[in-house]
Amino acid sequence: MFYFIAQLLEFEGLLNLIRYQSFRAGATMMTALLIGLLIGPRFIAMLRVRQGKGQPIRSDGPASHQAKVGTPTMGGLMILTSLVVSMLLWMDLSSPFVWACLAVCVGFGVIGFMDDYDKVSKRSHKGVSARVRLLAEFAVAGIAAWLIVGEINTNLYVPFLSGRSIPLGPFYYVFAAVVIVGFGNAVNLTDGLDGLATMPVVIAAGAFAIICYLVGRVDYSEYLGIPYVAGAGELTLFCAGIMGAGLAFLWFNAPPAAVFMGDTGSLALGGALGAIAVASHHEVVLLIIGGLFVMETASVIIQVFWFKRTGRRIFRMAPIHHHFEQLGWKESTVVIRFWIIAIVLAVIGLATLKLR
Repeated sequence: MFYFIAQLLEFEGLLNLIRYQSFRAGATMMTALLIGLLIGPRFIAMLRVRQGKGQPIRSDGPASHQAKVGTPTMGGLMILTSLVVSMLLWMDLSSPFVWACLAVCVGFGVIGFMDDYDKVSKRSHKGVSARVRLLAEFAVAGIAAWLIVGEINTNLYVPFLSGRSIPLGPFYYVFAAVVIVGFGNAVNLTDGLDGLATMPVVIAAGAFAIICYLVGRVDYSEYLGIPYVAGAGELTLFCAGIMGAGLAFLWFNAPPAAVFMGDTGSLALGGALGAIAVASHHEVVLLIIGGLFVMETASVIIQVFWFKRTGRRIFRMAPIHHHFEQLGWKESTVVIRFWIIAIVLAVIGLATLKLR
């Protein structure tokens, strides 16, 4: 909205800063952070009243988790509220990329909300059936992929190799949807400890804020040998908004958590990161920057596959963060060490921009 007003009234002087993506990205982050901090206490109080006993805790999980009984869930609504409001205030309203990513974020948030609501109302950790949820996720991701691919080519770019790409043609639509859905569920699987998923999402969003800004600039993308995507720079605001909203939520989600983000938040944030990676043509780099989420997902796949084949488990419990808890690591130790891994992977992912 502010950008549209600045363009319409042709602001000059200090107000002309509103036209710059870098300024608006900072403003988006601070706006999302402030909104999240302001609405947090009342939001959490409302969730406590409405949910009563809070999120159901799995009886087969680590014993230490039973102390979390009564903690409300659906805190992702706080994240979505602060993110969407801040984006509508500062984004370029004509950007198809931002609208596509917002559609994924809100759409996946609604799916996650339905799952959380089912769990709370039925006092069960099962929620909506996996088949129904996946169908809904692919429907949303398919629409977003169609919107995004209408603005970019259908090539898959390979990191570390300048100018090299794999033409996927029509298959790219399917590939894009799989990336969005896959990453949404990867973040969802990681969200099992206080603060475990939130900070790595913030870190990944920060890395992609840099990537989106660079691919949206002809000069920088040509110098670095990365694909130029006209208009992708506006996604820098979206990444900044995720960072601000995520940090505000982490204020209340820090151990011991006053609220869980639930599927409402984890699906929304993961899907949004997947959509941003597709729009910026850095899908493979997402696997590096978001390697922590990939590791968590892989641990579940390996565990299920091996158990079905042999009747034995490779990990004491999956996802892998629970394995380390079972080994005797404190929850805070697991969380902070996983944050460190997320930072290292983000640095490696950013290094692919120059190492070509």
